[in-house]
Amino acid sequence: MNTLHKPASGFKKRFLKITLISFLSLLLLAISVYIWFQVSPYPSAWLIRRAFTKDGIKLNEELAKHTPQGVKQELDIQFSPGDNDAFMDIYYPEDLSGRSALPLIVWTHGGAFIAGDKSEIANYCKILASKGYIVAAVNYSLAPGKNYPVPVEQVNKALGFLQKNAAKYKINPGSIFLAGDSGGAHISAQLAAVLTDNTYAAMLNIQPAVEPAAIKGVILYCGPYNSALVNFDGAMGGFLKTVLWSYMGSKDFMNDPKMGSFSVTNFVKGTFPKAYISVGNHDPLKPHSFELARKLSAAGVITDTLFFPEDYSPGLPHEYQFTLDNEAGMTALSRMVDFLKRNE
Repeated sequence: MNTLHKPASGFKKRFLKITLISFLSLLLLAISVYIWFQVSPYPSAWLIRRAFTKDGIKLNEELAKHTPQGVKQELDIQFSPGDNDAFMDIYYPEDLSGRSALPLIVWTHGGAFIAGDKSEIANYCKILASKGYIVAAVNYSLAPGKNYPVPVEQVNKALGFLQKNAAKYKINPGSIFLAGDSGGAHISAQLAAVLTDNTYAAMLNIQPAVEPAAIKGVILYCGPYNSALVNFDGAMGGFLKTVLWSYMGSKDFMNDPKMGSFSVTNFVKGTFPKAYISVGNHDPLKPHSFELARKLSAAGVITDTLFFPEDYSPGLPHEYQFTLDNEAGMTALSRMVDFLKRNE
C-alpha cells in the first residue's frame, strides 16, 4: 500500500514547488514594476499617452461630419532638418482665387506634454482653413523622451520655416496667429512671450524666429499656465506629478531651476499679443485661464475671453471646444473666427 502513495506524494511536491516558483516570480515582477514606477516617469506616461491617443482619435473622427469640402492639405512636412519630431501638416482653402496670400494659424496640439499628435486635430484645422486661413498643425517632441523647453524651441523653428517659405505656401508673413489647446496652449503662450519679450527669450535661451509685429494674436484653449495653481493633493494629483516629472525631466520638478520660467503668467507684459482665451466651466484647469486673462488685461493687452457661468449646463469639460455638436463648441468656434477676422 505504501508504494501506491509515493507517486501522489511526488506529484504534490512538484506542484508545490512550481506554485512557489510562480508566486515568487510574480512577486518579483510586481516589485520590479513598482520600483520602475517610482524611479521613472516612463511607465505612467506611457499609460497616459495610450489613453489620450484613443480619445484624440475619437474626437477627430467625431469632427469629420463638420469638415467642409474644398480644403487641401500637405502632410508631414519636416520643418527642422535632422529633428525626427519636427513635422507639420498644412491645410488651406482649395480656391485661392483673388488672394495672393492668407493669414497663418500655427496650432500646437495638446496632450499634457506627453501625448497627442497633429493628426488628432486634422479635422478642426480643416474647419479653420475653410474660413480663409493657412493652418499649420505642428508636432513636437513628447516627454519624457525630450524635456522642457524643447517643444517651445521646436514651434519657434516651425514659425521660422513657415515665414521663410511664405511664398511657397501662400502665407502672409506679417499676419500670424499662434494657437493651441491644453499643453499646446501653454507652449503657444510661452512662445508668444518669447517673441515679444527679449528678457523672457533670454531666460529660455531661445532666439525668436520672427519679429513681434508679425504675431497678430494668440488663441488659447484650456491651458495650464501657472505651476502654483496645480493641486497635487486632489484626484488628479498622481497624473499631474507624472506630467511635470516627465516634462521637466526631474522627479523633484518643483525645485528644478527650469521651473522658474515655466509659469508664463508670471512673465506676461504689455507687449504680449492680443489674446483670445477660453475654458470650460467644469475644466479643472479653469483657474489658469482666469488668471492669465486677468494678468493680460491688467498689463493693457487686449484680451477676448469666452468663459461660462458656474452653473452652465451641461458642464463643459477640458477641451470642450472640439465638440461641435453642442452650442458651446459652436460658440467657441464663432468667437475665435471673429477674433481672427478682427486682427488679421
